[in-house]
Amino acid sequence: MNQSVRVPSLAPAARTPRRLRLSMGREDWIMAGGILAVGVFLIVAVALPLLALFVKAFENRAGEFVGLANFAAYFSTPSLTQSIWNSLFVASASTVITVTLGFVFAYGLTRTCMPLRGVLRALAVTPILSPSMLPAISLVYLFGNKGFAKGLLFGNSIYGPIGIIMGEVYYTFPHVLLILVTALSMADARLYEAADALGTSRWRTFWTVTLPGVRYGLVSAAVVAFTLALTDFGVAKVVGGRFNVLATDVYKQVIGQKNFPMGAVVGLVLLAPALLSFLVTRHVQKRQKAQLSARSVLLTPQPQKGRDLVFFAVCSVIALAIATMLGTSAFASFIKLWPYDLTLTLTNYDFSLVDSSGWTSYTNSLVMASSVAVIGTAVVFGGAYLVEKGRSLPLLRHAISVLALLPLAVPGLVLGIAYIFFFNHPANPLGFLMGTMAILVINTLAHYYTVAHLSASTILKQVDGEYEAVSASLKVPFWRTFALVTVPVCLPTILDILVYLFATALTTASSLIFLYTPDTKTASVAVISIDDAGNIASAAAMAMVIVYTSAAVRGLDLLVRRFGLARFQRWRQR
Repeated sequence: MNQSVRVPSLAPAARTPRRLRLSMGREDWIMAGGILAVGVFLIVAVALPLLALFVKAFENRAGEFVGLANFAAYFSTPSLTQSIWNSLFVASASTVITVTLGFVFAYGLTRTCMPLRGVLRALAVTPILSPSMLPAISLVYLFGNKGFAKGLLFGNSIYGPIGIIMGEVYYTFPHVLLILVTALSMADARLYEAADALGTSRWRTFWTVTLPGVRYGLVSAAVVAFTLALTDFGVAKVVGGRFNVLATDVYKQVIGQKNFPMGAVVGLVLLAPALLSFLVTRHVQKRQKAQLSARSVLLTPQPQKGRDLVFFAVCSVIALAIATMLGTSAFASFIKLWPYDLTLTLTNYDFSLVDSSGWTSYTNSLVMASSVAVIGTAVVFGGAYLVEKGRSLPLLRHAISVLALLPLAVPGLVLGIAYIFFFNHPANPLGFLMGTMAILVINTLAHYYTVAHLSASTILKQVDGEYEAVSASLKVPFWRTFALVTVPVCLPTILDILVYLFATALTTASSLIFLYTPDTKTASVAVISIDDAGNIASAAAMAMVIVYTSAAVRGLDLLVRRFGLARFQRWRQR
């Protein structure tokens, strides 16, 4: 049987690698350009402003180098150095109280079968929806000179350390709770079964099994609470009184006295403990080990009537306190004159009577928050994709990963004053951005870049790299794979980033306080200016408008996930 076998020509196969190399070369150039663009953004938006802040601390008002003279003047001024100890005191006290309450609440949610856990958790995280000025305003109504509960302070004033600590506990509680809930939800039931078999008491089991298992979560929660309380501006501005802290000192030096070099010094002092806290967190994360192995059995709480009722009572009191703070501002925003005329009115929501911007500040907030959410999500997720999946410029991709973590250690006030020094410099070609909405968008995105970047990187690490490898072998451009595979797979996380950036941009005020103009004033900044003018009811109304908007966005997010996102995520279901 003599059949001729036709051998395929090798000529086309010989030409394919050259076409593939050319195609991949173009893709590599595009990827390199994208990576370079993200790197430039982080350098301009974070690194260079911080460098300008550092340089300014060694100059006088005329811009001349004076060495350590500003630091010597700062530490020789008792009123300024006292702010350091005041800040450390209120931040430490707030941290101890918040972590203790947060641990109890998280334990009740994860390790007991107490009733209404979903309702209690929903109430516990509501402070995330509000600016930090809102709890301070509520404290004034509750415990101020005309507060109906001021007797509970036993003659002490709310304007000072007591008010700051109470406000910071409210403000930082949901952040601590979310961390501790995650830590406590990961436990190996076999350890508790072994303890029961050995006859170990519950109290000893708690100290030898439970606490060691969540120690890293406790440290992370404490660091977060300490940093937030130390660097927060809103609470101290409203109820701080004559009790000076570092956050208000920065504001007074820059806005009040126009002493920019001293403001830079205070900014660096404020940056030091925040940076130290960041380094502690990084160290803890490196030492953390997995709590669940392949052989672990997830702990499921069993009903215990006495224990469940105790935790329900304690958690209900905490949730009630949170609801009272939020409800007080909501109620006060509809009252004519607290506490003399409790007639309901909408006059407090006519912001044109108390602020020149009127409702424009709220409109500005919507524009700014929407811009940060849309642009930021594209920049953050696209940048994380290029860093995790890119093939070009490995050193630059590593540098971007490091730079992306830097904003987490920089307080908003410090970043805001750094922007003044950097973008206002006569030699900076980007100076035209000052006074525009663009500078607010850039600053806010830079401030909250880290959390969004870590979320995007985490989900992208979970996506198998074989998608990109197969696409490359089939000569499919990486942007097509990105649009048709990566984005649909990561859509829930992308939505998380979008909502997170919108909510944080809507509620933030610390860094924007230095950068806004009358035309770009945001609602969160308007709360401070309205309160400064003595119109506390209108300030409460503006703060509640922010809360209502944040809640509406969260509700819309739930609807999209329930009815819209599920339609495009059917591949997740068996």
